[in-house]
Amino acid sequence: MAASPHTLSSRLLTGRVGGCVRYLERRAMQGSPHTFVHLFRSISKQWITFQHLTFLRRMYVTQLNRSLNQQVKRKPEPVASPFLEKTPLGQAKAEICEMRPLPPPSLPLSRKSGEKELLELESASIIEGSLDAGTETKDEKRWKEMKLQLDDLPGVLARLSKIRLTALVVSTTSAGFALAPGPFDWSCFLLTSLGTGLASCAANSINQFFEVPFDSNMNRTKNRPLVRGQISPLLAVTFATCCAVPGIALLTWGVNPLTGALGAFNIFLYTCCYTPLKRISIANTWVGAVVGAVPPVMGWTAATGSLDAGAFLLGGILYSWQFPHFNALSWGLREDYSRGGYCMMSVTHPALCRRVALRHCLALIALSAAAPALQVTTWAFPVVALPINLYMSYLGFRFYADADRQSSRKLFFCSLWHLPLLLLLLLTCKRPAGAAGPRGSLGVETPGGAGGKTRSRKRDGETQSSLPPLR
Repeated sequence: MAASPHTLSSRLLTGRVGGCVRYLERRAMQGSPHTFVHLFRSISKQWITFQHLTFLRRMYVTQLNRSLNQQVKRKPEPVASPFLEKTPLGQAKAEICEMRPLPPPSLPLSRKSGEKELLELESASIIEGSLDAGTETKDEKRWKEMKLQLDDLPGVLARLSKIRLTALVVSTTSAGFALAPGPFDWSCFLLTSLGTGLASCAANSINQFFEVPFDSNMNRTKNRPLVRGQISPLLAVTFATCCAVPGIALLTWGVNPLTGALGAFNIFLYTCCYTPLKRISIANTWVGAVVGAVPPVMGWTAATGSLDAGAFLLGGILYSWQFPHFNALSWGLREDYSRGGYCMMSVTHPALCRRVALRHCLALIALSAAAPALQVTTWAFPVVALPINLYMSYLGFRFYADADRQSSRKLFFCSLWHLPLLLLLLLTCKRPAGAAGPRGSLGVETPGGAGGKTRSRKRDGETQSSLPPLR
């Protein structure tokens, strides 16, 4: 940096004269700011321009918010989402009108010395606090080995097996068992529920084992046990094996081979077909709906030992119910699914996603009307189930027409109470055993129904024992 001419001239002088010149120069440099401030205050107000006020405001903001320099700036939210939604013009105008510019902070030209010292102390404490917060976040972000405690193991395994989804599967299986014709066998019912629950836990655990690298990119699944490292992959596979083998064994030898085969088929369909299809094609939604439709069929076959029209009716109801339920759920998670790399209808085919949801809402009305025709329920069931089916169809139409998050959220929450209420109405309007007519067979039942026990049926006013079919 080039030296000023006064400094250069003072360096050329030596002796007492040079020392005096340097002393006078130092006093002049120290006193120049005070002189400048005194002259600045004596100037008329018309000489203060907008640039001076802007500079003083900037100095004021930086003095009060020195901690901003020590904090990481958050990434700004995108102005427009890549997934465009239809919003009313009036609502958008209202949101724009609500925004008001913030008034600029005012700065007094003169400050007292006490206020300046207080301001410096506050800024210093803010900087120290931000530094401490920075060190804490660095410590939290460091890799740490997580040790699994025995007290936390039940909760971790419950989240690994998706306990709420497993409870839904067991409840639909129980509904299928209760709707089947014939007397209610408690021992067979408990074995069916336990075996189905173990099979569901195994399928969900294997699903999470395969999707660890993709679940870590989604906000909805980033806290799963395998993603966070709360449980090792070996322990997860061992837990899945310990659930699958006893579950299929209970369904096969404790109930009947047909129910055990359906349970094994459902585990295979969920883990080996549905899971990889989620990253390949939107057909995964239809395959996943088949997986959800099998449990009530298993309940029916556990009670009767055969696949009747009633079993397919219950499977069809669960199959159609899952489309408005899942499509409405996935509509609000489109950004999450695209970030995870999953090929969902809501991401790649949003119009098809809404159409399919509406179609299956209407299909539930037709399936409810077919229940008494197939002699599963009385004719009162379509009448009492019509209001809730119409309301769900109305929400499905609003979701199809509006294509926004609000309508999808309403349809999703409606599906949560629609299914339990529909199953309860099915059980309430179940056709009595004595009023059941011929079901497409000659009163012949395969052995092994209801836990392998043989039943008798009344046909044409006579009691006939069920015999195995002729081969």
